[in-house]
Amino acid sequence: MQYIKEIVGKLKDIRNKKTLFVLVIATTDISLIPGITIAGATPELTHFTPAADAEFLLLGKCKSINTIPVTPDGIPTPAIITRAALELFKIPKLVVNAGSRVIPKLPVIDLGGEPGGDIRKGSLRIEVAQRILENSMILGEELSKSYDLLVIGESIPAGTTTAMAVLAGLGYDALDKVSSASPQNPKELKRRIVMEALRDLPTDTFGKISKLSDPMLIAVAGLSIGFKKEVILAGGTQMAAASAIIKELSKETLNNVTIATTRWIVEDPSSDIKYLAEQVGVSVVASMLDFSSSKYEGLKVYERGYVKEGVGAGGASTLALANGYTPNDILKKVEEIYSQLVNIS
Repeated sequence: MQYIKEIVGKLKDIRNKKTLFVLVIATTDISLIPGITIAGATPELTHFTPAADAEFLLLGKCKSINTIPVTPDGIPTPAIITRAALELFKIPKLVVNAGSRVIPKLPVIDLGGEPGGDIRKGSLRIEVAQRILENSMILGEELSKSYDLLVIGESIPAGTTTAMAVLAGLGYDALDKVSSASPQNPKELKRRIVMEALRDLPTDTFGKISKLSDPMLIAVAGLSIGFKKEVILAGGTQMAAASAIIKELSKETLNNVTIATTRWIVEDPSSDIKYLAEQVGVSVVASMLDFSSSKYEGLKVYERGYVKEGVGAGGASTLALANGYTPNDILKKVEEIYSQLVNIS
């Protein structure tokens, strides 16, 4: 049971902490580039994915689209993992809209942001990025008055490309080191986009962030800075970029931050979250999920490099493990939810 000991040791005693799970959603026009992401059946449908993920996480069904978000091959959103893990122990969930083109049909907290544009031309206007940051910091500070632990997940298709751009723009060795929802990580395409985006960068730090970042990364950073207690960034290589923004704006905050991801991200041969995290100076833990014994092919493919992470799956499953559940407990709950989806479809 070493995985539980490692997680509890890294995150101290989280079993008795009053915890809130926050899902930050946003979109970037980078997801419209063919081949950049499989987080949606078509490039155009990627703009519906964050809203649908939020709806499924809270409601168990989607209202913005007629089905749960799937890849072109029919593989379900990792929100099923998050929902399963969070159902094992009851903690409240909150959706924060940092800048999504499609708004979920449920209550959300809106940060006054806007969807991210094409980073090659400039993602966000300075005043919009500043508003997202300030409002998310205010929200984080208010949440710290009621909760001891904030777990922040994300949903933004093509977010690994904007994450790579942010990391590279801030001086980190990040090219070709971010993950993908596909086993065939489109590294060459990502590199071309990022290299073009890095041209003519502003000289000031926040100018660089505004040009390269998607709204989600700025919101996650702001929430973490505002929250005065322990923070788990529930995600993969994108959370290394969020940590880099935190470091630029409030270095001391990193002492309270841990990235919690999945085994599939840590073992991904096409990316390197451990190296990125080491550069930034943030800790990483991984939940040792294993779907190889699942009776559903749509879940077994996670073991072949599909999806890997998203919607806070790593952080939510880490919480479940730290609270005494096993990877098999999580798999059984995921299968229970997945079987209902299969029957509905």
